[in-house]
Parts: sequence; structure tokens; C-alpha cells
Amino acid sequence: MDTLKKSIKMNFFKITVATALIILMAACQTEKSKTASQKPNVIIVITDDQGYGDLGHTGNPIIKTPTIDKFATEAISLTNYHVGTTCAPTRAGLLTGRNCNRNGVWHTIMGASILNREEVTMANVFQDNGYKTGMFGKWHLGDNHPFAPEDRGFQEAFYHGGGGVGQTPDYWNNDYFDDTYYRNGTPEKVEGYCTDIWFNEALKFIENKKDDNFLCYLSLNAPHSPYNVPQKYYDLYKDETDILESQKRFYGMITNIDDNFSKLLQKLDDLKIANNTIVIFTTDNGTSNGYKYDKNTKNILGYNAGMRGTKASEYDGGHRVPFIIRWPDGKLEAGKSLEGLTAHVDILPTLSSLANINFSSQKEMDGMDISDYLLGKTTSKDRFLVTDTQRVPWPVKGKQSCVMNEEWRLVKGTELYNTIQDPGQKKNIADAHPERVAAMNAFYEKWWTSVLSETHFSTIDLGVDTQEVITCHDARTIDFFPPWNQRLIRQGKPMEPATFFVNFTEAGTYKFHLSRWPIESGLALGAEIADERGATEATDARIQGKAMQFKKAYVKIGDQEVSIQVDNMKQAATLELTVPKGKAELLAYFDLQKGGQSNAFYVTVEKLK
Repeated sequence: MDTLKKSIKMNFFKITVATALIILMAACQTEKSKTASQKPNVIIVITDDQGYGDLGHTGNPIIKTPTIDKFATEAISLTNYHVGTTCAPTRAGLLTGRNCNRNGVWHTIMGASILNREEVTMANVFQDNGYKTGMFGKWHLGDNHPFAPEDRGFQEAFYHGGGGVGQTPDYWNNDYFDDTYYRNGTPEKVEGYCTDIWFNEALKFIENKKDDNFLCYLSLNAPHSPYNVPQKYYDLYKDETDILESQKRFYGMITNIDDNFSKLLQKLDDLKIANNTIVIFTTDNGTSNGYKYDKNTKNILGYNAGMRGTKASEYDGGHRVPFIIRWPDGKLEAGKSLEGLTAHVDILPTLSSLANINFSSQKEMDGMDISDYLLGKTTSKDRFLVTDTQRVPWPVKGKQSCVMNEEWRLVKGTELYNTIQDPGQKKNIADAHPERVAAMNAFYEKWWTSVLSETHFSTIDLGVDTQEVITCHDARTIDFFPPWNQRLIRQGKPMEPATFFVNFTEAGTYKFHLSRWPIESGLALGAEIADERGATEATDARIQGKAMQFKKAYVKIGDQEVSIQVDNMKQAATLELTVPKGKAELLAYFDLQKGGQSNAFYVTVEKLK
């Protein structure tokens, strides 16, 4: 009997311990799930060429942006937030936390809009920490390997080529409506207006990943030119007398964005994930078309929030833009405005911190973690920041530079402004503050030395895929812009030969197909195209494609050069070369029948087995 009692007690003990372990494990699993669910989702909506004054709540009396205006009342607005003065440099800085002159993207063309391969992107950081990552819209940080978004940490990507719909690397004849875009590098035809497409793709991604943590980078090409917009959005402004025709289209594009932003916020509510989703609305540079001077009437048309300068300017109107961030679960104070100096390079370290990701860059960062400032735990830090406009083959010291320190701006090293006392930057007070000028210049000198020690060009990998297309958009031109959009390609003007910096990933024999038109056009080298413009002829890129006649084609790689006579009835002139593995400079060009030379606008590089 005693033995039986001992056995019962022992079994009861084992059952009790097992049950306790099961309960403990379940509790741990629940806590693990709870912790995972507490990590915020992140959505970044960034528009193209929309300035600080191109919103209703920032004071624009004409534009209709009710959703974004209401969103600002539910979120924190950074009112002293700065970016690059053009699009690709801003996007490169936002995704890396590093100034564009460091990371290879100091221009929008000429091979200087390709994010250096060793840079770590926000998508890399979040993917490495268990997030699902997707990007939709405008990439503009490299169209070839290893620079495309699917190579840079985005598991799902749907985007156009180049820096805008209709640019040279984009699919031929795209014009914002019913276009062909790239899904992880593969062309795919869609129906609808481009901005609607990007938002719809993002909504599908969000719904599919609602049970995961996700990062959604919704990077728009609108309201960048050409100002093609659905008729109903133009009609909202067609009777306005205080803006130009192009501004009516520009404003219409922004209202279309606002309507789509409403659908995005509603989707988060419907999925019941709005509270734990960080949503950011921002833009990439000052306005391109929201503020104009009419030479005929001498009138100012549009609104720029009292700032000096627009897109590409070193003055505040070129780089001070809206930044609105909402995260209900994160206790960000609704409707609050923060006036401390902040910038696009702060966003990667800040979002990493908010998402409880341990991010530590191996490279020097220009940005800093401002999460405590957003959360009201600290005041803004006294700091210096630099932005500039390069748009040249190689960065030039001091070119259109602006050193910022809270409300102070040192422009081009000699002009000092206090933007609280003088928001329009009309009065240079450098002579009254020599010590401040000296301190800001000293910071710039040290910063520039650091930046230039890292500056270098990117090289495009060839041989990764069986075929790779490189375009004159990325040729290393020196004293001229290459034909960077399809309207320029259609004009048929010769382009001075210019090199591509490439890297052959495998030694072997390659075919080089030199063409005037892209492969998907099906057009012969000497073909002419009729004018295809329709109702939007003021902005549509489908002008007449003028014929060019070619005599001889050349490919030069290092010391090797081959050439052939051209048949203008064929789609391309095809040449063959055996090349070693490694980096090289590639030159691909034509002799013209009437004399002179022209770079090949498109080069298809085919790796032979």
C-alpha cells in the first residue's frame, strides 16, 4: 500500500511539473507573440517634387489635400525638416542615413544616381530583423545589378525605370496611363494611372503581410513632370485663375495622391493594424511647379510658404519639406509640431530605434536617432547639417552648399541668414556674425574632407543575367547631360560618346547590341516615328521620333576595339568581344552617315554560354 501511495504521489508530481512547464511554455510563447506584435509596421510615403507649400495645412489657399491635412492633426509634424535638393540624393540619404555625396548619388543622371553597392539600406536592416519588405513606385538608385530594389533588401518591388515614368531606362512609351512596369525586374503590363497603381500594389502587400511585421516604402513619381493626370483631377482646378495651366495639372496630381493616401489609411483601419503602424508622409525636395514667376504678367503664381528658392536651390525653398509621422501605439502626440533641426538622414536610425532594432552602422552616419525627441523625452540637439546641389560629374567643394544649425543657414560659405527672423532669406547678416560664420565654415571643411574620402562611382555588373540593358541615362558624361528621357531620345540629336563603368562578373565572350531605340519598341535603327500625342499634348512625351542614319558601330573595352558596318533596317548593330573578368570602361557608339558620332542610346549586353 505504501508503495502504491508513493507511486501515485510521484505520478502526481510529474503531472504537476509537466503541466506547469506547459503553462510556462505557453506563457512564454504568448509573451513572444505579444512582443513580436508590438513591433510596429512601417509605411513611408514619399512624393516627388512636392514642396512644403504644396499642402493645405501648410497654408496653400488653392490646393485640395483634406486627407493629409487631417492626418497632420493626428500626427507629429517636423517643421524644420530638410532633405537633398533633388530626388535621387534625398532617397539615397533617407534609405542609408548617409549624405548623398558619400553614397554615390549626388546627381539624378550621368551614372551618379546609382547607390554604391556596399551601402546598407533601410530594407536590409529591417529584413535582417524579421520584417517583410516591399517598395512600390520610383526607385532611381540604379536600374541594373546589383542596384535594383530587389538587390537592396526589398523582397517585393514593383517600379518604373530611371527617375520617372517616361525616362530613358523606363519601359518604352510609358506615359502614366496603362503602362508596363517592373516586378522584381520583370516587365509587367498594368491598367490604370501610375499613382493609383503604386498605392494599389502597396495595399495588396500590406493586406498580405498584415500578420507579419512589414516595411512598405511607397515612393511616388508624382507630381514630377510630365504633368499627366486623370481628367477629373485637372477639372478640380481648371477654373482657377491664379495658377498656370501646368500648375493645375500639378495640383491635380497632388490631390490624386491625397485621395490614394485616404485609401491607405482606411485599409489600415479595416485591417485593425492602424494603431501599431508608423505612417510617414514626406517629400523629396522643394516644389518644382507649385510656385512660379509669370514673366508676362510679373505675378507670383502659387505658394511657397514664404521661402526663397524651389527645387535644386540651396535656400530653404529647395530643401525644407513636410514630414508627418503618426504612430498611436507609440504615443506620438497628435497634432504636435516640432521645430528642431532634423533631416532625411535621421530616418533610418530613428525608425530602427522605434522598432527596437539594434542598428549600428559600420560607416560614418550623417543622421542621428531622433526617436526620443519625437517621443517628447528630450529637446532637439544642437547640431550642424549640410545639404547641397551638385548635379555635376564629380562633387565640387562648396557648390550650392547650405550649412544648417537650428534656425541658422550659411549658404555657399558667405551668406548667413536667420530663418526665424528672416524666413525669406533676404538679408545676409554674415558681417554681423563673423564667429558664427567661422564655426559653420569650420564644420563644413571637416565634413567635406570626410565625405570626399568616401566618394566614388558605382560600376554596373554585367554577366549576372543572360541579357542586361544599359542606357545612355547612366553614361559618364562630363560637360553635358545625356538624353535622360524618351522625349530627348525621340528628338534624334547625336550624343557625344561617353563611357559606362562596368564590372564583368565572368570572363567570356559577350555580344553587344547597340541600338537607337529600346528592344521592346521593335523599331529599326533608322526608323522614324509619327507624332503620337493625344489630348495631353502639352505634357505627353510622345512627340515625333526623328530618323537617324548610322554608318558604323564600335565597341571599345580597355585596349580592345571592334567595329562593323551598320544596317539601318535592323534593330541593332551587334558586335562580339571576349573580355576578362573585372572592372572596365565600356564605350559603345556610332559613326553617322552625315558625319560625326553618337553614343548608342541603348546597349544590350548578352553573355554567351
